[in-house]
Amino acid sequence: MTNAATRTERDTMGEMQVPADALYGASTARAVENFPVANRPLPPAVIHAFGHLKAACAEANKGLGKLDAKIANAIIAAADEVAQGKHDAQFPVDVYQTGSGTSTNMNANEVIAALANDKLGLGLTTKADGGVHPNDHVNMGQSSNDTFPTAMCIAATMALGPLMTALDRLEDDLAQKADQWDGIVKIGRTHLMDATPIRVGQVFSGYASQIAGAAEQAATAHMVTRSNLPIGGTAVGTGINAHPEFAGRVAAALTERLGLAGEDDDEDDIDDGGFLEAADHAEAQAAKDDFVEAHACLKTIAVALSKIANDIRWLGSGPRCGVGELILPAIQPGSSIMPGKVNPVICESAIQVACRVIGNDATVTMAGMGGIGSIFELNVAMPVMIDAFLESTSLLTNVSNVFVDKLLTGLEVNETRCAELLDASLMTITALAPEVGYEKCAALAKQAHKENKTIKQLVGELELMPAERLEELMDYDRMTRPDVV
Repeated sequence: MTNAATRTERDTMGEMQVPADALYGASTARAVENFPVANRPLPPAVIHAFGHLKAACAEANKGLGKLDAKIANAIIAAADEVAQGKHDAQFPVDVYQTGSGTSTNMNANEVIAALANDKLGLGLTTKADGGVHPNDHVNMGQSSNDTFPTAMCIAATMALGPLMTALDRLEDDLAQKADQWDGIVKIGRTHLMDATPIRVGQVFSGYASQIAGAAEQAATAHMVTRSNLPIGGTAVGTGINAHPEFAGRVAAALTERLGLAGEDDDEDDIDDGGFLEAADHAEAQAAKDDFVEAHACLKTIAVALSKIANDIRWLGSGPRCGVGELILPAIQPGSSIMPGKVNPVICESAIQVACRVIGNDATVTMAGMGGIGSIFELNVAMPVMIDAFLESTSLLTNVSNVFVDKLLTGLEVNETRCAELLDASLMTITALAPEVGYEKCAALAKQAHKENKTIKQLVGELELMPAERLEELMDYDRMTRPDVV
């Protein structure tokens, strides 16, 4: 059959024409018709999360004796295919849909029901006598109001894993550069003006520490997104139509399915990495403060990356008329008109990612508070929130890896330029201030600048101290180690 052919499906509102080869039914078709806004669906990670969630729910309901084993097993097998990304094309509902994600939840229910019925030998149909029903079976003990935010938690948690790995890799590379270049001294700068000397290793150690902090932010976000699962709250957080043990069983099943460490150990109250049922289901469904907090961590990571990228961009400016203390790898021509020009494109890419993530943070924040208006009880801006969150996480993961592969791997220090600028700097006179005095040193700096002389040259000519003492005080490396007497 071609996509032009249709079949008739029914839901509680009546008949709908559905593409003949579609796995979904009337509810999904209505949503596709109603929301031609962005003309793109939610990220596949959300759909895969729904697959894992529906399988975990079926497993829990089977274990509780709520769902026939044959039906449950068919649902689990179908949901696994969705989780594996085998049916992404069957999830066409727009990002900008119903704010609770009802359309995507029903899309998942219908697709899984059709696949499950086919596995039972009943054909690819969303509803079949004696078979799987999208609401009664796939959605048993659930509501869109608790499944969609739970899928958000699953998708976000799984996306944050690769980000943590990428940040660890970036931190390691920066720390290696810090060790490698710790013997090279350069001039420091404050307010874009010359300051006292600093070792290149110290500069990169600072960068590594920033990324270590960023990795901690990612770990915090990972903890937040997996520790407040709304599943089990059903419509408004009261848990109507769900077994009291349902939520805990779903969290445990998800933890096992996705390879996380496990639930809390009640003996020592240590959270060792698994998904956790929300402590307060009303809060988990009505508010999305956890996602606002988690994305704030992503914003902090973006700010750190942007700061480091911008510093390296400046330090590599030139090659003849800029700072030129770093030599950035030449990975592509920089200009369509200026032959031989090479630009710091990886740094620029990282800076642009930061711009996007900071913009996404505004989106997540506004979605958390309800946009221009205010959200009453249930949060109804969840699809745009998870769309922005996942974009930020993916961008930060990818650009962190690119930063290592395309920039840091080939980065070099221009030691000749570092030495040249050190000698030329007037602020090295700071080391003489304890013996010569602040005001006298200020006058000497101005005189050296006016006469175009180095500090060492001028002070030596004026014979203000023995040559040996001047040489000792003007040891640039020693200036970076105040603990060395």
